[in-house]
Order: sequence, then C-alpha cells, then structure tokens
Amino acid sequence: MKITIMDWEDGKEDEIIIRCRHVDEQLLKLVYALKAGQEKLTAVRDGKFFQIAPGSVYYFEAVDNKVFLYLETEVYEIKLKLYELEKRFAGTDFLRVSKSVILNLAKVKDISPSFGGRFEADMKNGEKIMISRQYVAALKEKLGL
Repeated sequence: MKITIMDWEDGKEDEIIIRCRHVDEQLLKLVYALKAGQEKLTAVRDGKFFQIAPGSVYYFEAVDNKVFLYLETEVYEIKLKLYELEKRFAGTDFLRVSKSVILNLAKVKDISPSFGGRFEADMKNGEKIMISRQYVAALKEKLGL
C-alpha cells in the first residue's frame, strides 16, 4: 500500500482520494472512521447546546421517548432517534445491542456471558450494559467470532 500526503492550498477543502482494486470491509471502516472524526453531534444539557465528537460517546440510550448520549461522566439529550443514529454510524464501532441501546465498542473494556443467552459489556468508565440475546449474533459478527 502506498500513502501520499500533499500540502494543499489555503482556502481549499481537504480532500482524500483512495485508489484501490477492490473495496473491502477494512477500507470501508477506514472511510467511516474518517467521516465520523469530522462530524459532531449536537446535544443538549441544562438548556445549553453542545457539540460532541462521536468517538467520545460511550453509548446512546432511549428512555421515555427521549434519546440520551453518555460520555465518560456526563449525560446529554440528543434529538436524533436510535434508528437514525444506527444508520448514521453503520460500519463504525457503534452497534445496536438492545431495543434501547447503541453501544460504542471502542469504549468497552470487556464482554462476558450473562444469564439467558445475554452478554454484559463492562465499559471503560465502570458502567455495565446488557446485550440482549437477539443482538448477540451481530456482536459476534462485529467482533469476528
């Protein structure tokens, strides 16, 4: 693989050109990661608006028709629905793990089996998230198991 980085004129938009024989899953993950690194999520807390980088999100959770995003120690409300977030972050480290939760696998410390075919994710911030048994197959596929 050859990588070329060139200086660009001031005032012009940055551009990435990828030339390849085949588009594979690894290349798509790289493209999604580049796109996700550029975008921000608008979230609300205490009536104030914040721009949040998706990579800092531990998980999204739907509660009482509202969607919240959880950072290491803070919680914000976001106006997007879970299905919109799932679609937006398809192909990234985000994975739907229950009807009400989308998890950022990059923020998971470890995953262990639980009761009834479910799994439990221990997050790097100490929280525990249950993974419903109907989403375990998708998790295993995402992890390459």
